[in-house]
Formats: sequence, C-alpha cells, structure tokens
Amino acid sequence: MDVDVLKAIEVSHLHGVAPDSLRKLLSEAQRKDLPARTVMHREADANPHLEMIVSGVVRVFVRAPDGRTMTIRYCRSGSLLGAASLFASDFSLPASLQTLTATKLLSLSPGSVRRMVNEDPKVAVALLEELSERVLTFIYEIPDSAFASVRQRMARHLLDLASEVAHEQVREGPELDTELVVKASQSELAEAVGTAREVVVRILRELRQEGIVHTGRAGMVILDPARLVQETRWNIGS
Repeated sequence: MDVDVLKAIEVSHLHGVAPDSLRKLLSEAQRKDLPARTVMHREADANPHLEMIVSGVVRVFVRAPDGRTMTIRYCRSGSLLGAASLFASDFSLPASLQTLTATKLLSLSPGSVRRMVNEDPKVAVALLEELSERVLTFIYEIPDSAFASVRQRMARHLLDLASEVAHEQVREGPELDTELVVKASQSELAEAVGTAREVVVRILRELRQEGIVHTGRAGMVILDPARLVQETRWNIGS
C-alpha cells in the first residue's frame, strides 16, 4: 500500500480497521488523480460511491436556481466521501463535489465495502462514525455560520469566491491558470462578511504574514487552501 494512502488512512475513520480487513476493503480500490476544479459528482447523482481523499481539498456545495452556490463542507486528506450513498434507500446526492486543488483520491468498490460491513464490525463502526460526524457537522454549521468570528467568515468567503472564479474558468477553457484567485476589493469583502474595511485589511495582513494568501495585481491568491479551510470551525474533523 502506498505511503500517502497509509497516511490518509491514519487520519480517517478507517484507522481502527485491522490490516487484514483493510486489505480486503481496498482490494478493488482505484486511485484517481484529478486536476483542480474537477466536478467529481453532481447534485442528484444516484450512483453509490465511497472515496477517500489522499491529498488535496474538495468542496461540497449546493447551487440555487439563479446560479449562486453555498459551500456546506470542505474536505481534506482522510475525508470519506459518499458513505450515505451505500446505505440510504432511493439515494440522490443532495450536493455537488468539486476539487479546489489537484486532488488524489482512492475510490473504493461499493460491493467490497458492503461485504466488509457485514464481515467486520469495525468497518461498520468506522462508517457509522463517519456518518455521525457528518450529521453533527451539518448541525453545527447553522450556529457557526451565524456566530463565527470575522476571520472565520472571511476564510469561508475567500474559498467560496475562489471556487466561483474557478467554475467560470472551467467553462471558458481548461488551459487557464489553476491558481485559486479571489478578485474582490477589500470593501466588497467587508460588505460580504458584515464588517468594516479596516478589519478586512487587518485579517488579510495576518493571512499574508502566515503564508496563507498573497495579494497582487491579479487579486488575492490562496497559497494554502488547506490551512484556510482549518480556519472554519464547521470543518473540524472533515
């Protein structure tokens, strides 16, 4: 098993599964290397799937009829995607999944996962822990969205804006640059997160000093999306 896969398993809910069961679970798994801005699954997809992020950042979002989007989860290394699709009757994916950065995935066989759930209780417990965490995360999102600090709201808004720009660039052509760039003024950011421009200036200065963003003529470049994701409380454990 590749070293990067082992590291991802160590921080996932599969870390407690015995080696023999883990080998069976991953026996038919396939690696996937996806470029930034790839839509992995679209809303209403009914296909069962279970994928583990080996590296990269994935955005889970919903889209309104007028085209606006709202991100409901950012996923990092070790995150399991699609557990509900294996067990929910009449499943229909309620959101879309898009890579924010170049992402490495391990796509597990739904049949192998279901067999191991019946064979090894620890596999079942791992998926129950994953599903329980997802439920709690979505519940916590409600107060966190309302009561998060300005820096947390800024972090999420920057990721959302970068995602929207990336979506538009994909439609225009795949040859465009793959950097996550936010093209918004400080005043626009302040209005979006409900604060003063001076507060936005201070937070951006902190993010620059920490090596998370870089500002230039092209806009604000997100240098470290994973660290920006960590700023958002509703992503703890994702």
